[in-house]
Amino acid sequence: MRLSTRSRYGARMVLDMALYGNAGLVRLSDLAVRLDVSVKYLEKLVRELQKAGYVYSKRGPTGGHGLARDVAEISVGEVVRLLEGDHALTMCAQEDQICKHVDDCIMRKVWTDASEAMFAALDAVTFADLVREAKDKQFSCDFSLKKL
Repeated sequence: MRLSTRSRYGARMVLDMALYGNAGLVRLSDLAVRLDVSVKYLEKLVRELQKAGYVYSKRGPTGGHGLARDVAEISVGEVVRLLEGDHALTMCAQEDQICKHVDDCIMRKVWTDASEAMFAALDAVTFADLVREAKDKQFSCDFSLKKL
């Protein structure tokens, strides 16, 4: 499975805010440079993250965006679920009525188990964990994350 650019960039955005937000609010123009993503695309993502309560915004010359929740309380899985829009690798793993073979399909259990395992792994990682790792390894967000 490949995650969409929405969830990949959204997770990178949250991590960037966690890393650079201590100095104050983060401007989307700065974020766009560090992440090598257009401001227009980040505006769409920040609206979704804001609506879900992960991000807050402040307008004006000293404005920007910041995390509305503690980084230790936000898992990568939460952000991916929000931005992917579904929680399963296949539609049949998410919804029983999608396929007429659901009752006798051996593969459905494989897809369901794989989906659960993937999200269990993503849920186990908080953005506080990633911040700690970045600081331990002295990663720079604009250097290390461009290649993801």
